[in-house]
Amino acid sequence: MDGAANDTVEYDGSDLEALTILKNYQNWIFARVAPWLGGTAAELGAGIGSFSALFANNVVSLDAIEPSIALHARLQQAVGGLGNVRVLAQTAEGWLAGAAPAHYDCVVMINVLEHIRDDAAVLQGIFDALKPGGRLIVFVPALQFLFSNIDRQVGHFRRYERPALTSVLNGAGFRIADMRFFDMLGILPWLVMNRWLGKTAFNPGLVGLYDRVGVPFTRALESVAAPPIGKNLIAVAIKP
Repeated sequence: MDGAANDTVEYDGSDLEALTILKNYQNWIFARVAPWLGGTAAELGAGIGSFSALFANNVVSLDAIEPSIALHARLQQAVGGLGNVRVLAQTAEGWLAGAAPAHYDCVVMINVLEHIRDDAAVLQGIFDALKPGGRLIVFVPALQFLFSNIDRQVGHFRRYERPALTSVLNGAGFRIADMRFFDMLGILPWLVMNRWLGKTAFNPGLVGLYDRVGVPFTRALESVAAPPIGKNLIAVAIKP
């Protein structure tokens, strides 16, 4: 997702295709972000629209922004026919270059910020595009010790530690309303399969099994108390 300001990029989205079977996982993420959605919204890195239709049902309008040429047609097919959705083929930088100041009520980035080389600059641009009181919702891979070949393959520049994510959000001017780890149980399979064994593709059978068994169990645990560590971080940041 890193590219020239107004250019689309080459990204085949094979990892997104492999993860479409993660229905429980996607519903879990959506349940965490849904209370913060509303008004005029933008989704950066909308991919193939896995979340876009869900978001569209919870906002007045949605700009679904995707820089990948390969994914744009899929995104258009998935949500382009919805009356309150506008599909844009732009990078985050390109979109921000033309975004009206203080226009959006919320911006969502699900597994996107880690793809952007200059995350601080993009966050500053999002801050400017949000209305006062507007929300930025980010979901990112966590724990740098989990950084693996598959992270490199899909274009991740980093996995976030909690202090680093806090610092870059605060540096852009945001006040953090909520930040927590997500998917504690997912650390072990990621560490074994992707870090230690060096896998560079997702095994559909194992992914499906984790979604059917591991996700409901972990979601139930994390609904009782926020986990002390997790495979991902989810944060809601407010523009004062």
